[in-house]
Amino acid sequence: MKAEYKTKARTALLDFLQKNSDKSFSAVELLAHLQQNVGGINVTTVYRNLDRLCDQGVIFKFREPDHDAWFYQYSAEHEHCDSHMHGQCSECGRVFHLENDFVEAFEKLVKSSYGLDVDPGKTVIVGKCEKCKKK
Repeated sequence: MKAEYKTKARTALLDFLQKNSDKSFSAVELLAHLQQNVGGINVTTVYRNLDRLCDQGVIFKFREPDHDAWFYQYSAEHEHCDSHMHGQCSECGRVFHLENDFVEAFEKLVKSSYGLDVDPGKTVIVGKCEKCKKK
């Protein structure tokens, strides 16, 4: 395994995502933040760090409804998100892990009904969260 360097860009990126763990950001938004607050950061550095953080399970990436870009969010649970399905609120954008019992039942139902093997790490179920429904 290659040694991991704690560069200024990586530290600033991780710090920003941790402080905003309830939100998701595109790479373009993260690049703009880093350039404004750290300076001297290029797009390749941002994508390289995002890929590494995803591989380590520190952050996860997903597509938001009605967007073509990937979005990134800190994984507060520090678990590899490739084994979890996610729920996303269509109003506030919050993303969260869905419980494993639900995931297992859903995967079995889809497999038996359609012959499709679900990739939980790439599956996001979109709906309105309880907090937004109360507004």
